[in-house]
Amino acid sequence: MPDKTPLPSGARDPRLDFFRGLSLVMIYLNHVPGTLYELITSRNFGHSDAAEGFVFMSGCAAALAYGPKLAGGLNVPSVRKIWGRSWLLYLVHLMTAAWAIAIISAAVKWFDGAALLDRNALMPLRDDPFAFLIGIATLGHQIGYVNILPMYAVLLLGAPFLIRLGQRSPMGLLAFTIAMWCVTGLFRLDLPNYPFEGGWFFNPLAWQLIFSIGILTGLALRGGTRFVPVKPWLVWPAAAWLLLCAIWVKSEYLMGALGHVVWHLRNWGVPFFLVDFDKTYVSGPRLLHILSLAYILSLPGIVPRIAASRAMAPVRKLGRHSLPVFATGTILAIFSQAVKEVHPGGFAQDSVLILGGLAIQYALASVRDWLREVDKRAAAPGSGPGAAIGAPPPAPNPRALSDMPIPESRWAARNAP
Repeated sequence: MPDKTPLPSGARDPRLDFFRGLSLVMIYLNHVPGTLYELITSRNFGHSDAAEGFVFMSGCAAALAYGPKLAGGLNVPSVRKIWGRSWLLYLVHLMTAAWAIAIISAAVKWFDGAALLDRNALMPLRDDPFAFLIGIATLGHQIGYVNILPMYAVLLLGAPFLIRLGQRSPMGLLAFTIAMWCVTGLFRLDLPNYPFEGGWFFNPLAWQLIFSIGILTGLALRGGTRFVPVKPWLVWPAAAWLLLCAIWVKSEYLMGALGHVVWHLRNWGVPFFLVDFDKTYVSGPRLLHILSLAYILSLPGIVPRIAASRAMAPVRKLGRHSLPVFATGTILAIFSQAVKEVHPGGFAQDSVLILGGLAIQYALASVRDWLREVDKRAAAPGSGPGAAIGAPPPAPNPRALSDMPIPESRWAARNAP
């Protein structure tokens, strides 16, 4: 039975940091296409990928971080803080977009890398630069591989209201988010593109469903419970679906046969977002896959032990600094794409790009961890200008660190680094 003790304010669940860090690694591998390394990411074993996992865990993190501040109701300081985070995401997106434009422009100008313009949706930069710049600033145009943060920024604008609704009525939030997903798919609602036609690739009106279910999961975790209980009649179908999907994506026979079934369902009038594999609208098979995966990975046992182990400390470190690591990884991925375009190399070059990029991201997370400790020491009593330089830090409080035991079991106390 899970422990009903609420997760203390300020505590971090090691699973959240671990899976966010793992998602960041897989996103980076997927954003440098054409390497052997991308074959080991989750999208090769099912219908969803690391993006769905990252958005789900972002909803969990939002509920854990902002839920206590909204427990008494919506208030200006809390809403300002969440919306301030959304503004920060917008600014970081503009920075990563500017670097992507600069890197690809350099590849085109000096290294004959014009193919990158079409592959990364930069043709308007050449054909209609003024419209392109308007689209970049207004989020109407998003460069390929630099288009996740705008969706997340929009989701955070609605986060205070979603969290508060989830606190007052979890089933009410669940009903609202499913209804919004259905309406979005039925009427193909999306935010507009400019200067291209169509809508956002990561449609926040559809992706809010994954984000909101993450919020409900985080709110339950904060209270020391599970949003979806552990039941055999749920565990076995979820595991069976994951197994079927893993075989499905690898089997040409199943791809053809089940694809034919989907074709018939569409001809019979079943809405596309229920049976297709559309990422923009988080279609049914993708949604069912990420929810099944999240459910199975949340079960007590081996996965939580792995997440809190010493060996996974580097992955958790990446997850603790997800925004700067993601932004850095995005820029490095575009740089790696440019290198591969102008100088096609083999496995050795790919290894330098992939492993070197991950090393840079880890170094950034390590520096940020170190700076955080410096700030803590500076803020500690007796650590002012007169404090001894180089004095040993105070003994850490194990119940205040990022690898704090989580309420569902006692294993983290024994296995935390």
